[in-house]
Amino acid sequence: MTQQGAVLQGYNNELVKCIEDLCMQKEELNKQIRQAEEEKNKLQHEIQVLSEQLECVCENLAQKVASRNELDKILAETEAAYMKILDSSRTLLNVLKKEVGSLKHTPEQKTN
Repeated sequence: MTQQGAVLQGYNNELVKCIEDLCMQKEELNKQIRQAEEEKNKLQHEIQVLSEQLECVCENLAQKVASRNELDKILAETEAAYMKILDSSRTLLNVLKKEVGSLKHTPEQKTN
């Protein structure tokens, strides 16, 4: 019976060691899980901050694009109006030159 008791004690010792090893593995996994959860929470917070920043940048960009489009429209209208002014000035100049030219070719009238 002592031999069986010794064998049983050996099994018991080995079983206790296996249980202790499993407990140590569990604690290590718990530690890794906590670290992973902390990293996940940190990343989620960073994502939220970056999403808010992205939203602000997108809004700012949209406003700037709208302003640029408005300036493009104003610039196009101004350039078109300026071209009309140039055309009118050229026409006026041509008419004036023609009038001045015709005055030079008319005989002078004398007054007594």
